[in-house]
Amino acid sequence: MKFKIKTNSSNRFVLLTLCLMALYSGFAQSSLIQNIDNRTTVSLDGTWQIIIDPLENGYYNHRYQPKDNGFFMNEKMQTPSDLIEYNFDEGYELQVPGDWNTQMEKLYYYEGTVWYKRSFDYDKKDGKRVFVHFGAVNYDAKVYLNGKKLGDHIGGYTSFNFEVTDLLKAKDNFLVLKVDNTRKREAIPTVNTDWWNYGGITRSVTLVETELNFIRDYFIQLKKGSKANVEGWIQLDRPLETNVSIEIPELNISKNYRTDANGRALVSFNGAFDLWSPQNPKLYKLELVFAGNSLEDQIGFRTVETRGHKILLNGSPLFLKGISVHEEAPFSAGRVTTMEECEVLVSWAKEMGCNFIRLAHYPHSEQMVKAAEAAGLLVWSEIPVYWTVPFDNPETYANAENQLTDMISRDKNRTNIILWSVANETPISDARIAFLSNLSKKVKSLDNTRLTTAALDTQSSADGYNMIDDPLGEHIDVIGINQYCGWYFDKLSNCAKGKWKTSYDKPVIISEFGGGALQGYHGSEDERWTEEYQDALYKYNLQMLDNIEFMAGMTPWILKDFLSPRRNLKRIQNDFNRKGLISEEGIRKKAFYRMQDYYKGKN
Repeated sequence: MKFKIKTNSSNRFVLLTLCLMALYSGFAQSSLIQNIDNRTTVSLDGTWQIIIDPLENGYYNHRYQPKDNGFFMNEKMQTPSDLIEYNFDEGYELQVPGDWNTQMEKLYYYEGTVWYKRSFDYDKKDGKRVFVHFGAVNYDAKVYLNGKKLGDHIGGYTSFNFEVTDLLKAKDNFLVLKVDNTRKREAIPTVNTDWWNYGGITRSVTLVETELNFIRDYFIQLKKGSKANVEGWIQLDRPLETNVSIEIPELNISKNYRTDANGRALVSFNGAFDLWSPQNPKLYKLELVFAGNSLEDQIGFRTVETRGHKILLNGSPLFLKGISVHEEAPFSAGRVTTMEECEVLVSWAKEMGCNFIRLAHYPHSEQMVKAAEAAGLLVWSEIPVYWTVPFDNPETYANAENQLTDMISRDKNRTNIILWSVANETPISDARIAFLSNLSKKVKSLDNTRLTTAALDTQSSADGYNMIDDPLGEHIDVIGINQYCGWYFDKLSNCAKGKWKTSYDKPVIISEFGGGALQGYHGSEDERWTEEYQDALYKYNLQMLDNIEFMAGMTPWILKDFLSPRRNLKRIQNDFNRKGLISEEGIRKKAFYRMQDYYKGKN
């Protein structure tokens, strides 16, 4: 008997996407291990040896076929006649974590392949497993240990790990990565962006030591709509029916649960929680116990929902006094690499009077999210579906959904995240609506306790009004609007007169507005690039925004000047996007103090 499955173009797209999702999960990539900071770890950060390989000679032969003995073998000459045309130990060095662009002048604009190698010893212990965990590698990472390929990872801003238990030696291990940050049309993000494509191992590399079976993942948050009932789950790494428990000592909560045959236990319990808020960023010590081993975390509890045009935190309306932030080092340029740098950026936002930050345009480090959580800053977290990605490409969708899943998987227990964003400034089309609405559905399937959003462009004007009518508004909970009156269109003085309407009974966040200024450059408010022009732009835009009755918050663009290769105006830009309210040296511009005064008067 023969069966035929009828397919149309829509479900063919879905079937292909499912296949590609399997590809993007990595060949041997293990499921992401949650909360490595509170596990037994060994850092592999520090000095790594590198080889710059623009023609990828270390991977392909002259017929452009993958080599069996590429640079990942870390071969050494054994006799004087050996022909080995590379040597990691006699070449360049870079610090990990870090980007290569700002560490080495010759790599400032470089996009391509760099090989990284780190040698180390390891004291193996009986009855233990070991994983190598990467905070982020931009963009295409191929990972090898002792000449054996562990797997691949695509995406420059999300964490991943591989098991290495059976490959480790007591002496002379070598971990090698082929890192390629070449921009591609079908990638996420695509070729056209307005931030620096920092290449390299940009976040920490860690060996994580576990028991043979262990709590790999968990989700512990208040049930949607409840201030007292927690619902979630605990997942063991290996299938096993057994007992696990949750303890919150401060509240005298101790609950036991039974995992199913897949090693998963559903969790539900009540508590009299002191709810987390910007005014009271309360975190509880939580212990997850399995087979006598305890895994600790700091967990907060809060509710978030919408009611008409309002965003409610713990049942009360809250105006989001925010700022957009790139993951750029506070007193220079380059990727943020330390908790101390994250804390500086957070302190600047707090100094301005913020209770909210938009982490644009990609998932920032786990350190940044935790620093914001401890400081009482709510978070908008975003994947880099940015501008004109090919929305009809199943491979692109699979990549985007995988990065979305990785982002949520890592940060789902961070109580300060209230918005998962699926896109920024994407042009309207049927393919785009299908792409982004499916991403929004994916968010809800993974985490229904938070809200979905996207940063949209203003789409039309009617009767003198800016009209918010993008059809994606039907598929998200909160609408973000990017608008640049006084910078990309219209005169400064006209901005205060701007009027707005919306087609949706939903909250609106003005997710971007602003303009550029070179810190220390002064003149009249009519002279572009001066601090006075930027300050006047903020003055008139804030007058306009104050008249939007359905506005629930704002995140002006942007906290700090940041590198962007689109910004070529010498003397003024010098590769920097100058829309920051703080310069790359950490000096506040006039508009910073205007926003500070504005937020002081905003409840």
